[in-house]
Amino acid sequence: MEFHVLNFSILPVIGTVHKNALKKGKNNSRLENQEYLNIPSSFLAFFAGLVDGDGYIQITNTTKGFITMKLVISLHLEDLSTLEYINSVLKVGKLNIYRDNRSPTCSFFVKANNDGCFQLKQRIHKNLFEAFKLVFDTNRKIETEKGLYNQFGVSSKSDIQKVINFFSFSGLHPLVGLKGIQYIK
Repeated sequence: MEFHVLNFSILPVIGTVHKNALKKGKNNSRLENQEYLNIPSSFLAFFAGLVDGDGYIQITNTTKGFITMKLVISLHLEDLSTLEYINSVLKVGKLNIYRDNRSPTCSFFVKANNDGCFQLKQRIHKNLFEAFKLVFDTNRKIETEKGLYNQFGVSSKSDIQKVINFFSFSGLHPLVGLKGIQYIK
């Protein structure tokens, strides 16, 4: 096993943190430090996966020479309840609604002929999609769309059952939001 150490002291300074940036502000519902330690690990794993797939860290300069940093998670408007759930657990953040959101990149749905289908679509990442094939024990072809996106999908009953078994493992966080509702139906 190989480890790499990154020395952050050699990175350039990109801004200054204002003294007011670290204040709790007007949000009295924010959790205390000890309460954050009590958040279930299954939620944290769910949250980390969601941020990894649908999130990013935005860093911008202000006109006064400070920097602002935001953790942003963008989902389809139908998944608003998922973001509300995260907000209710973490007690931080703000929800913004943009009516022109595009379709989500991961879906579980039933086709018109009542066959189940599970698809994952995201920017090209060959190793990640090869891992999906291993996890779901399938030789399905990974499709490439417009040279920008990989798509992996399964639709046979046995493949769908493997997906359901994988996501039903008791140590995982349950499905929430639109995906949870679609799964129950």
